[in-house]
Formats: sequence, C-alpha cells, structure tokens
Amino acid sequence: MKSEFTLAFNEVLEEKGLPRDVILAALESAMVSAYRKTVGSSAAQEVKVELDFESGNVSVFAEKEVTDDIYDDRTEVLLEEARKTYPDAQLGDLVMVESTPKDFGRIAAQTARQAIQQRIRDAEKQRQFEHFSKQVGEITSGIVQAVNSRQATIGLDLKAEGTMLRKDMIPNERFRIHDRIRSYIVEVTDSPKGLQIILSRGHRNFLRRLLENEVPEIYHGIVEIRSIAREPGQRAKVAVSATQQGIDPVGACVGQRGVRIQAIVRELHDEKIDVIEWSPDAAVYISKAISPARVSGVYLNPSIYDHKTATVVVPEDQLSLAIGREGQNARLAAKLTGWRIDIMSVSEAAAKALIKLREDPSLSELAEAEAGTMARVEELLQAKSEGRVLSMDDSTLIARFVDRVERRGEADRKEEVDAHMAELKEIKDSIDSRAFEISVYDIPGIKEHIQVILQENGIETLGDLIFTTITDSDAILAFNGVGPKNHEEILDAVRAYKFPPLEIEEVDEPVEEISELVEVQPVEEELLEEDAAVEEVEEVPAVEATEQSPEGETEETGEETSFEELFKLDSMRREKGTEEDEEYRQMMPDKKKKGKKRRGFTVEYDPDQDTDVVRYQHRKAEDDWENW
Repeated sequence: MKSEFTLAFNEVLEEKGLPRDVILAALESAMVSAYRKTVGSSAAQEVKVELDFESGNVSVFAEKEVTDDIYDDRTEVLLEEARKTYPDAQLGDLVMVESTPKDFGRIAAQTARQAIQQRIRDAEKQRQFEHFSKQVGEITSGIVQAVNSRQATIGLDLKAEGTMLRKDMIPNERFRIHDRIRSYIVEVTDSPKGLQIILSRGHRNFLRRLLENEVPEIYHGIVEIRSIAREPGQRAKVAVSATQQGIDPVGACVGQRGVRIQAIVRELHDEKIDVIEWSPDAAVYISKAISPARVSGVYLNPSIYDHKTATVVVPEDQLSLAIGREGQNARLAAKLTGWRIDIMSVSEAAAKALIKLREDPSLSELAEAEAGTMARVEELLQAKSEGRVLSMDDSTLIARFVDRVERRGEADRKEEVDAHMAELKEIKDSIDSRAFEISVYDIPGIKEHIQVILQENGIETLGDLIFTTITDSDAILAFNGVGPKNHEEILDAVRAYKFPPLEIEEVDEPVEEISELVEVQPVEEELLEEDAAVEEVEEVPAVEATEQSPEGETEETGEETSFEELFKLDSMRREKGTEEDEEYRQMMPDKKKKGKKRRGFTVEYDPDQDTDVVRYQHRKAEDDWENW
C-alpha cells in the first residue's frame, strides 16, 4: 500500500507541480468511486475515505442503519457492532461504519487510476487557462511540435499546446519540427474538447508588440503607434507620433542605420515595413501614407455619409509607385488612414477639372476667370496625348490649374457638409432631452428581439431612435431582421410615446421673509434723526480752490503747494469744522444719552454743564508728519 499510494502520490506532486489539496481531493474521490463500483452501493449512501500516508493504509467508512438482524450488509449493521464505535447507538440510527473490502488496495488502484488521471488533467487545464488568459494580446515563445497543411501545433509553457491556423501564418513561411518561434496570443478558450490557444504571426498587433519590444521609446510611451496596416509577408505601414517635443518618432523606430527595424523585418520573414509620421491634418497624413511616392496634392471630399474620399494627384512618373503592385500601396494607405483614396495623374486630374468647370454651374465664375488658362491647358493636354514631352513650366502650369479647381470644389463640399451637420444638430436639439435617458428596451410597443436588433445597430436610447426616424427612416428598414411590418411597428411606437409632464416645485418668494424681518427689527426714530443730521454736516462742500491732488498740486492751478500753505489749509479746515459743530449742537435734541461715535468726533452729555459736548479726535503733529 505504501509503495502504491504514498510514493505515487508524492511523485505526482513533484511531477505535476500541483497543490497537495487538489491531488488529495482527486484521490479520495477516486477511492469513493472505486468502493461504490466494487460493492454496488447507491449514490444516496454517504461514503468517506481516510488515507494514512505514514502507514499507507486506506480506510473506507460507509453510512449504515443499526438493526438487530441484517438483510443487506451493504446498508445495515448489527447493534453490537455499531456500539463498538458508538456506545450510545440505538436501533434505527444511522452511523458511519468501517467497510473496507478485502484486497481493496489492488481494486482501488485499478479502478481509480483513470479518475485520478482525469482529475490531474482537469487541474492542469485550469492552471493553464488561468496562466494564458492573462497573456492574451501578448507575444509568447514556443517550439513547433507538428505541422500539416491546415495548421501547426506549438508547444508552450506549462506543457500547453497552441494552434496556429494556416491563415494566421506568414505566407511562404515554412516551419520545421523543434523550431522555436514567437507568436501572438489571439484567443484562449476552455472548451469541452480541451484548452484551445489560438496563435498568430499574421496579426497586425504582432507587429505592434514587436515594435514595443525593439523600440524602448514606444515601450515607455515617448513614441505612440497610431495605426497599423499590414499584409503579412509582403508589406506593412505603421503611423507613429511623438508625445514629447524634440523626439523624432520615425528615427526612433528605424534606429541607427536601421538596426531596430531590420530586426523586426527578419522576424517577419523579410516583410517590408514603411514607418511614417502621423499628422492631425488628414491631407498631410494621406500624403505621407502614399510614400514612397511623391504627391502633388491631396484634396479631401468629406461626405454627409460615412464614405470619406480623398483625391490624390501625383506626377506621371510617380503614378505606378503610388498605386503599388496590384494596388497594394494604395490599399494599405487607405487602411492606415481610414479614407477611400482615389489616385490619378496630373493630366487626368486636369482633364477632369476642365469637364467640371464646363458642366458645374456653381463654378461659372471660376470658369470665366480661368478661361485663358483653360485654353492653354487644353493645348498642353492635346500635345501630351500626341506623345510630345512637356516642359517643366508647362507641367507646373497644369498642376497649379488643377490645384485651384480642386481647392474651390473642396471648399464648396465642406460648406455643404457643415450645413448638413448644422441641420442634424438642430434636429437633435429639438428632441426632448429626456428621450436620450430612456433605454431602447423601455420603449413600449416594440418587440424584444427588435429591441436587440436596434441596439446592435447603434440605437441605444429613445432619442437615437427618434433622431433616426426623422433623418433617415429607411435606414431602420435596412437592418438585418427588420421587415416592413416591424418597421411600421417601430414608427407607431415612436409616434405614440408620450413623455410624462414635468413636475414643477412651488418655491416661496423670499420677499415675504424680508418684510417679516423688517417688522421684527424696527428702526428707532431718534437714530434716523441723528443720521440725517450727520449727513447734512457731511454734505458741506470743500474749498475748491485749495483742494490738493495726490501729486501735491492743486486741481485748478496745477501748481505745487508748500508746507506752510498746507498747514494753513489744515487750520482753515478745522475752523470750518468748528462752525459746523456749533450748528450741529443747536440741532441736537435736549436728551440725556450716551455718546454716539460719529466721523472724527464724539457727542457726550456733560451732567455738570447740563449740555451735550462734542469731542474731536485729532492726530498729533508727529503722526501727521509720519503720514506725509
């Protein structure tokens, strides 16, 4: 027993690298299954297994009923036998009794082998799934184990196997057994057939990860990859931009003498890689995406729909280079920029511009202004069609003519698009804002599967549905799964929907509170009389002829004032103030009250003199000098 179970158990732990509890649970479950299969017990009967690793013994305990006579020893036990383990056992009780069959070790080893192996495989698969699920979107290294016409099997870490289909391989790349390759983890799934790890070397993100590994500036975020367009094994275009000033993103990716980019080219089986600098200006971006061809002009044609088209004009000798072999360069540039690109030569663009000027009424003014140039361009195009070579000046004339016409057309198209966008914005603003807060699933009158179809096509709220029905109702009919009957139901549901009335809360006007506050705190008449008297005193005008400005000059004369004159002015102000105080004392009522502090003086009642006394607060001469 010890050699069969204990040694094998320790060996499995070391070999598989699995937790001890997992293997122990698998072993106990296998022993229980072996016991049930050996004695034929039912699944309702509780069975437990105890393993003694020191002695190597296996003990099986089964739940049995205590009886005085045994009819089935698999489910019943005598009262005397039960009381050996449970002294308080009574007839009819259920007790756990040791029921280890004879020669159970050999039977268990044969019966539980498959179960234990299955549990070990399940535990390994779970561990592999958790490990590789975290690495989705990353590069992993593996060894080729098998190759056929449809796929290749790659051995990975933790004894896992990855699958690389033929479409995910680089064309013309051949694998040999035991070759170590790098690949991109696309997907990891746990299916009934086992763990499936899908690998790829043709994915565009495989090139992204290689650039991150080879270029430290990309890894640290100094250089950012904006877009990637790739045809595996043939050509790829990468648009990069710098997040810091003073950094050359293209030079950082290429490296000194192309060391960095060449390492990636060798990894991708000599795939050509064009690294260009990304630009927020669509015309500049498209011009760089057409490289290595030289571009004469890029003219954007934004549409009110999602089809954005750009016309690229190139010289005659650059046309084939701009298009590329089988249109590869133009195709990659379109994928990289997201624009449909129409490439034409200067002569083709000139012929198209002549037709546009003659047939488009909106360009009649430009046609009149360019009448002489149009005649000259026609002569040059005729000469070129006859095989004559044009001079540099003639080619420049044609290119400038095309540029003027295309720029005018581009401006008109932009105005049309802006007007359409303004119209759409006005329609959207006219819709109740509450509609954009109501989910499409909360709209009554629309079937549930139709609601799912609407959400899959980008209509998330009632506001989106109303906006779509107003702008383009037939677009809903074009959704896959929406027929004419469903279309009418959707329109009826939108028309019949009514928003609940807005609840307006009544707010008390604050004016009433202010009036109550005024009533609680009345103003004393005596204080008002005193304030009125003080205001009359303060309204005495100052001497205009002697008013001094901050610069030490009088306002009327603008001449400087000496210190002696300043002291005279101060004394005149004090005498004037004394006269005003006399008038103030005559207006004061004959009442005994405490002094009220007013501007520069205090009025106090003197009981000895039985009158009010005005006391002034004068500054000392020292303070005056300091203030000066």
